Amino acid sequence: TIRPVRRSYYDPSSAPGKGVVWEWENDSGSWTPYDMDVGITIQRAYEKQHPWVDLSTIGFCYVIDFATMGQINRQTQRKRRVRRRLDMVYPLVSGSLPKSQSWPASPGVAAAPPVPTCACPQCLLVMSVKATVSASGLGAATLQLRKAPPAPPAALKALAPAPGAKAPDGMTMARSSLKTLASQGGRQQAASTLALSLAMSPTSPPGAGSGKVSRPGLGALNRNHLQRLAIAQSRVLIASGVPTIPVKNLNGSSPVNPALAGITGILMSAAGLPVCLTRPPKLVLHPPPVSKSEIQSIPGISHTCRKTTKKQAKKGKTPEEVLKKYLQKVRHPSDEDCTICMERLSAPSGYKGPQPAVKPDLVGKLEKCGHIFHLHCLVAMYNNGNKDGSLQCPTCKTIYGVKTGTQPPGKMEYHIIPHALPGHSDCKTIRIIYNIPPGVQGPEHPNPGKSFTARGFPRHCYLPDSEKGRKVLKLLLVAWDRRLIFAIGTSSTTGESDTVIWNEIHHKTEFGSNLTGHGYPDINYLDNVLAELAAQGITEESLAQEKD
Repeated sequence: TIRPVRRSYYDPSSAPGKGVVWEWENDSGSWTPYDMDVGITIQRAYEKQHPWVDLSTIGFCYVIDFATMGQINRQTQRKRRVRRRLDMVYPLVSGSLPKSQSWPASPGVAAAPPVPTCACPQCLLVMSVKATVSASGLGAATLQLRKAPPAPPAALKALAPAPGAKAPDGMTMARSSLKTLASQGGRQQAASTLALSLAMSPTSPPGAGSGKVSRPGLGALNRNHLQRLAIAQSRVLIASGVPTIPVKNLNGSSPVNPALAGITGILMSAAGLPVCLTRPPKLVLHPPPVSKSEIQSIPGISHTCRKTTKKQAKKGKTPEEVLKKYLQKVRHPSDEDCTICMERLSAPSGYKGPQPAVKPDLVGKLEKCGHIFHLHCLVAMYNNGNKDGSLQCPTCKTIYGVKTGTQPPGKMEYHIIPHALPGHSDCKTIRIIYNIPPGVQGPEHPNPGKSFTARGFPRHCYLPDSEKGRKVLKLLLVAWDRRLIFAIGTSSTTGESDTVIWNEIHHKTEFGSNLTGHGYPDINYLDNVLAELAAQGITEESLAQEKD
């Protein structure tokens, strides 16, 4: 069965370009990712801080409510949970795709490979791979190579052995010819040099120069030969402008990793795709070692460490008394929907949970943003939250009062180290070290009385020691004191429940690289994290409140 395939390119600023994946919870309780186009639409609305997004514009009868992180079916009103998680960034490959080729023509028949459309190194490499696989399946098979243009004297001289010297094997000839090719850089030279190097293999029968070449199978080459050939081919392809694809652990100790790298190259080459195996950049999580004498405190910030302990919710006020400060009663509500229960405001609340001591038909309007809800629904929402005396509008996220979180007890250290981050070579680096031990969940956590884990601590994070970087640090200290940096929940990377997770304030945990998207350079990071802090109610005004 033959089916068409295609490749899609996505903008680096889109959801796949950032590694953002949106998923919905199916009936079995597992998570299913949205189609790429749907995820891009949801992420675009999320970044613009819209309260919800209607997917009917792209052909789906769903509404995504960011306040409750739920998907609502417009026809049945059924609700499902949704979530947003970070994954690997969608790979971006530059360059145009070559014309696809079908090979072999029919199963079980050994046909000569089609004549390449040009004499570039890539076409000849594809021809070589196809011929090798054909030969390995049929034994001593022969094939007719395309006649290459005459090789320049320099290339022929490089291929000819010195008088009295031992004739080099096929691998040595391939390497020498590839070096000559890289130095010449011409496409016709590439064709002639590679063709000659393949024709002059020791396994070739007499008369190989006439065009008929006997090709050995891949089994004749050991692991070292395959690696050396791959590296030599990489140099040629890089010199000729072919896009490169990094393959991890090309020089690993296990034979599996180089084998996978070789298989990847063979499959992509056989399909007519340009491929070049290179060593990927290394992940640099931590800076070079720093002595205690090199560590400096941060000017303008007292101390170098903050600790948090368990803070109980404020007592003495009922939910009704708390909400009364932020609400105005509406006597004649309009015929709109309450975005919490999705019932008409003119009708009683549709909330079916534990009934608060409020009449279900009362309606209130939030003072700052002006959004209207059933008072019954707001009380229920407050009771399901942190009960800290604050309220957040489920529609526009406006915060009333001082929002606090449920971060477990821990320690936050911060200081300056004498190393620069990529993209910030003009300043030193602020290092933040978070350390939270495992413990037992309190009444404000998802499963009170149950133990929770704390994986990956201490966690090291980095900021540039610039004016804006110090501003971000000051606001992060406020977020730490308000217990908003971490929470207890389910990890989006491991799936483990009842563990310490990040709480929507992104940190940079790579010091000298940006392979996972959590490193530098990132010119928008400081602005993005300031926006995330503002979404938690932490702004420069918060610094003045903390001083008061």
